[in-house]
Amino acid sequence: MDAKPEQLLDRIRSPHQLRRLSMDELAQLTDEIRERIIKVVSRQGGHLASNLGVTELTIALHYVFDFSQDRLLWDVGHQCYAHKMLTGRIGKFDTLRKSGGLSGFPAPTESPYDLFATGHAGTAISTAAGLAWADKARKLQTKAVAVVGDAGIVNGLSLEGINNLAMLNRQFLIILNDNSMAIDRTQGALAMALDALRLAPTYSEFKHSAVNLLQRIPLGEEISEAIQHLKEGLKSTLHGGQLFEALGIGYFGPIDGHDIPGLIRVLRRLSEIDQPVLLHVHTQKGRGCQYAIEDPCRFHSPSAYLHQGDKAILPAENTTTWTEVFSEAIVELARKDEKIVAITAAMPDGTGLVKFRQEYPDRYIDVGITESHAMAMAGGLARAGYRPVVAIYSTFMQRAFDQIFEEVALQKLPVLLCMDRAGLIGSDGAVHHGFADVTYLRVLPGMVLMGPADAAELKAAMAFGLSLDGPSGIRYPRDEIPADLPGDCPPFELAKGRIVRQGTDGFMLCYGAIVEQALKAADLLRSEEGFEVSVVNARFAKPLDTLLITKLITSGRPILICEDHSMIGGFGSAVLEMASSRGLDTSKVRLRGIPDRFIAHGRRQEQLTEVNLDAVNLMLSMKDMILHSAETLRGQYLPSNARRTDRRSAEPKRARKST
Repeated sequence: MDAKPEQLLDRIRSPHQLRRLSMDELAQLTDEIRERIIKVVSRQGGHLASNLGVTELTIALHYVFDFSQDRLLWDVGHQCYAHKMLTGRIGKFDTLRKSGGLSGFPAPTESPYDLFATGHAGTAISTAAGLAWADKARKLQTKAVAVVGDAGIVNGLSLEGINNLAMLNRQFLIILNDNSMAIDRTQGALAMALDALRLAPTYSEFKHSAVNLLQRIPLGEEISEAIQHLKEGLKSTLHGGQLFEALGIGYFGPIDGHDIPGLIRVLRRLSEIDQPVLLHVHTQKGRGCQYAIEDPCRFHSPSAYLHQGDKAILPAENTTTWTEVFSEAIVELARKDEKIVAITAAMPDGTGLVKFRQEYPDRYIDVGITESHAMAMAGGLARAGYRPVVAIYSTFMQRAFDQIFEEVALQKLPVLLCMDRAGLIGSDGAVHHGFADVTYLRVLPGMVLMGPADAAELKAAMAFGLSLDGPSGIRYPRDEIPADLPGDCPPFELAKGRIVRQGTDGFMLCYGAIVEQALKAADLLRSEEGFEVSVVNARFAKPLDTLLITKLITSGRPILICEDHSMIGGFGSAVLEMASSRGLDTSKVRLRGIPDRFIAHGRRQEQLTEVNLDAVNLMLSMKDMILHSAETLRGQYLPSNARRTDRRSAEPKRARKST
């Protein structure tokens, strides 16, 4: 059997080798890159459709520019897969999004070709402008390119950057990678304007053809004035880039984003223009993969699936996620209250609002990738008597902090923030972890913050939040919903926690979804060591259940506070602040949460283990605290059936057997 010939892609170790290829070889390379992206993403998940759409553009960019010196910024960063392959990382591409492997986003720790770790939209123009300004000041002859895709151009920060570019007075290229999509179908007036441009003859092509025609007419120099009038007339009637040109930015396009020779010709010309310009490139999301073309929303960022030819076989869903429970709950609540309005920022599928959109299209609002606008709009809706539910990932909600402060909390308006992807996010890594929401929200007077621990508690928390007269927030992870907590779910009452499990040797005081790991740890403590510990879901990070928490602290038993959130300013910090204000002895209180460092990508369970928030590590921490407390008090709290284990031998029985 003949050996499979070596692929062009495997020979590319840097973009310098790319420039030695012919146009036919570049077309072959395009196919190989797409094939590799589909293979890796189908096996381990990732951003599929966007990367398939940007392949030719990425090749053309690296063919024309030398980004070992020039500046390339990706916006949004999830469209960087082909870029990673062409910049020396093809040998590691199979490790994409795995623990210890390549990030799914640009990562300066991986390559000098990645200038910023970018996972949020709207940032590339501003950061590239800063680099361009600095290079000009240092008299460096570098070029700057910002690739703005998946509707990131509508983000407020993008528009702020564009507004400032006219003063740069040097080369600066914005590439508007327009695929008619963000994560979902793009929304708003700018999206409609781009649609109109794509359907009309391009200004540059029409102008070029008409001018060539006039120049063939034998009228000599007299034609020049007519040509100038033609140019101006075309600009006022056909030219869709007037908005950009009015701001001092030259507009070119739209052009075909899958025509490599054409892209190379245009990029070469535009690279020499000594002023900021915008190139409008039209691409197809999911290009080269029929199922991604047909359903670009589902295949924007799919989990692992089976790829067979031109078909994708998605795994059977035998479990329910937090997002799905939220989806069912908001529809149920909306049936009872016609004032409920759902708002998202370009992520109806990721946040679980697709079903709400189908059932209540008149009460569903997708503002595009504009989180700040979403929050300010929610304030207006609430002032008018509606009950807005704003569903945005935790890491993206922080982008709207000023509007949460000024337009919601300060006005004491009843807006409910539902923050999916809270805590450790898994394979998307540091750019997407939601580890700061408790910190930045609990400083706001009147804010109510809730952490449900199972499906029933999430539904109860949403119902309670919608009954309040002021702002509130609920956090939950991107994960399967855990088994129901024991017993019936009591309704949420302001500042009232819930004792989930009773024990006499210590307390695991939890906030929200981390209760699942604490219950597993309590089971291990019972079976391995004979200890019985209480597990408590505080339910509220603000206001705290001060009566319950004071009772726990003054009991004299050890307390392990657990949260899937930063320990800086989080739930545990709130407990210690309260205890300090009351003069309580916290010597037997310990915190477990996300430490003061960025956690790399990997599986969520791996990340929980890394930061000692998994069941085994929580069990070992709790065991150590119980033993230490027992030694201090001469064994008062050792249960009669517990082994008198030496603290130096703190491994559970199961672990010792395995060794």
